[in-house]
Amino acid sequence: MSTGLRAEWTKLRTSPGTAWLLLAVVAVTVAVSAAAAAAARCPATGCGQDPGKISFTGVDLGQAAVAIVAVLAVSTEYSTGMIRTTLAAMPGRVTVLTAKAAVVTALIVAAGALAAAGSLLAGWLILPGHGFTRAHGFAPLTLADGPVLRATAGSVLYLALIALLSLGAAAAVRDAAVAIGLVLGVLYLLPIVAAVVSDAAVQRHLLQAAPMTSGLDIQATTGLHSLPLAPWQGLAVLAAWAAGALLAGGLLLRVRDA
Repeated sequence: MSTGLRAEWTKLRTSPGTAWLLLAVVAVTVAVSAAAAAAARCPATGCGQDPGKISFTGVDLGQAAVAIVAVLAVSTEYSTGMIRTTLAAMPGRVTVLTAKAAVVTALIVAAGALAAAGSLLAGWLILPGHGFTRAHGFAPLTLADGPVLRATAGSVLYLALIALLSLGAAAAVRDAAVAIGLVLGVLYLLPIVAAVVSDAAVQRHLLQAAPMTSGLDIQATTGLHSLPLAPWQGLAVLAAWAAGALLAGGLLLRVRDA
């Protein structure tokens, strides 16, 4: 296993696009979060906004770069034919997928931690000047506050689970464009479908089942009673999607020729 980890680390580290994509995860997440904080206003008590969700808005877009990193970790080997060399050197196909998952997850956790820290800092600096103050019922955004700590750590875990979901999808379909389209479709289209459903009960069930909307519930710091799922329950739904994708990818990797 250690050999597989070193091999996967070497492949990802030497790939020219990996560093740029990881930088994009951080830059896009922080930039969009800062823009959302700059646009938010809370002129009075009870303005109905969640400073935690606002501060981590950039995760909604940064996850696209995460998906691309994870998909390319698998699909690039298929497109170049390197997968044959990889499997010849390490015949245990599940071991190969596990090593890829471990290395990709470690990289995304590191990038996600920087992105979450930058987003939280932007919210802490910007939001008080736009009415998110103690006078309006909002405590400062600090990691000493339990809900804020959960939202910050949960955002990092969310990005890691998106990476695993994308890795499993790539192992299942092999083609980069198809895998990226599949993952982004599942993430972004399901909430749109839920939004146009008129039946409130059906809409709530769709939001509970969609990996993006359920997973991002982990960022909520206020109004938890109104969420389709509790924060950790929502993240568990995304974890189930990731586990299902990895299981499908692992099974198909074992039964198909390289």
